Amino acid sequence: MVPLPFAKSEYLDRLKRLRARMAERGIELLVVTDVANQNWLTAYDGWSFYTPQVVLVPIEDEEPLWIGRAMDAAGGKLTAWMDPSRVLGFPESYVQQTDRHPLDWIAAHVRERGWGKRRIGVETESYYYSPKAHARLQAGLPEATWLDGDLIVNWLRAVKSPAEIAYMRKAARLAEAAVRAAYDVIVPGLRECDAIARIVAAEVAGSPDFAGDITALPPTILGGENATAPHIMWSDRRFGRDETVALELAGACRHYTAGLARTLQLGKPAPKVLDVAEAVIEGMAAVVDFVRPGVTGEAVEGAWRKVIERDGLKKESRIGYAIGLAYPPDWGEHTISLRPGDKSVLEPGNTVHCILGMWMDGWGMEVSETILVTQAGCECLTSFPRDVHRK
Repeated sequence: MVPLPFAKSEYLDRLKRLRARMAERGIELLVVTDVANQNWLTAYDGWSFYTPQVVLVPIEDEEPLWIGRAMDAAGGKLTAWMDPSRVLGFPESYVQQTDRHPLDWIAAHVRERGWGKRRIGVETESYYYSPKAHARLQAGLPEATWLDGDLIVNWLRAVKSPAEIAYMRKAARLAEAAVRAAYDVIVPGLRECDAIARIVAAEVAGSPDFAGDITALPPTILGGENATAPHIMWSDRRFGRDETVALELAGACRHYTAGLARTLQLGKPAPKVLDVAEAVIEGMAAVVDFVRPGVTGEAVEGAWRKVIERDGLKKESRIGYAIGLAYPPDWGEHTISLRPGDKSVLEPGNTVHCILGMWMDGWGMEVSETILVTQAGCECLTSFPRDVHRK
């Protein structure tokens, strides 16, 4: 058995709180399709979500069901906290076939348990749940009443327990190791892919005391003109002299993630780089000073905007989002956003990644912090100089 990330009592408390939310919405059975939410509820951990898998949570006080590919049920029995009888696998004959679908089998199982006429909530806005999967589930349960189950679990996840925060602190140490590795290895003439190899090694093995996971987003290094766009992937391109390099990196421990973006300057910087960096770093300080329980996501963004507008700068995209437990392809929790119009009220235990990326004409820079909201204010989980690192 793989050791559980948390005590069984923590999983039982999560279920209790989830069922209270289900009852408020009139949901009698929740179909959890988001992989991170499945892990949060069951501890199941495996690279199996390329085929359909779900967690079924009935309103009754009983253990949830994990259902996935039959060969991966063995992994469920090794990692999940539930009784092995609550880990089920659909037959191999349902995998990637044209005349049948895994959700046909899952729908039949729901009927066998007597749940076919229930009010069923489904997470439909998740990366690995396809339109065809949902159509087949509905076709197999014609007497069910269908309800929106999106983000119920995500909002419960938004407030972290002390045990979850401990994993995020470990993730922060790995993120720092990744940025240090980038600073050490990147020089003019080095290929981007060679830098990525060193960075990933630090993300996975950057601590002698615990293992790192692959991060839900791949490491991003944006040099020169590539830094005008935020999400370009690496290549065998070589770093140039007098180039500004934006680094958006992270660490993850038991899938709990801390992001850390910084900027590296190779050689002589253009004056505009240092001017923009000074304004952005001042804006980050304003954010950290402002964050505390009771403020809204839009108010945090307003504190940042007030600073950068003095320098004639603006940023159209949001400046941050809730972060925590994550699987590819995204480490955001899809709840709190730091942007105009977001009325989410911050509370102790929230963790947000405030990322101030400025993608300019022909260059770009980034700085970020993973911020924990505390009773008294906030704490930056990563501890790393924010100034542009000149090399």
